[in-house]
Amino acid sequence: MVSKSKETRVEQKAFWEKKLHQRLSALEEKGVSPEKKAKDTTVRSLRAKLRETDKRLGVITEGEKKVEEMARLKAEKLAVPKQGKPKKGKKAKTEEPPAESKRQKKKKKKKEGNKETK
Repeated sequence: MVSKSKETRVEQKAFWEKKLHQRLSALEEKGVSPEKKAKDTTVRSLRAKLRETDKRLGVITEGEKKVEEMARLKAEKLAVPKQGKPKKGKKAKTEEPPAESKRQKKKKKKKEGNKETK
């Protein structure tokens, strides 16, 4: 399983760099040309693992930056005093008749229209 912690990935990167250095020094002792060193399958594999680890470290770093940014924005939002709606409470009852609904208005209009036609 792939590790998601930054510390583990840094350790893995150091491990792969050490392995790559060992392999390159071993090839150098044998007198292998630089072109063949670059084409060596073990060297290519180790460099690929290093690239993969670097990419993962980049993603982890970006995630940490995003979390810090979100925390900063949240702190700013909480620091601003609220200027919104007043608290809801019980409304004082008024003695106004309820407004007519659309249906009642339509019926009334229809009755008035019938009276005018007669």
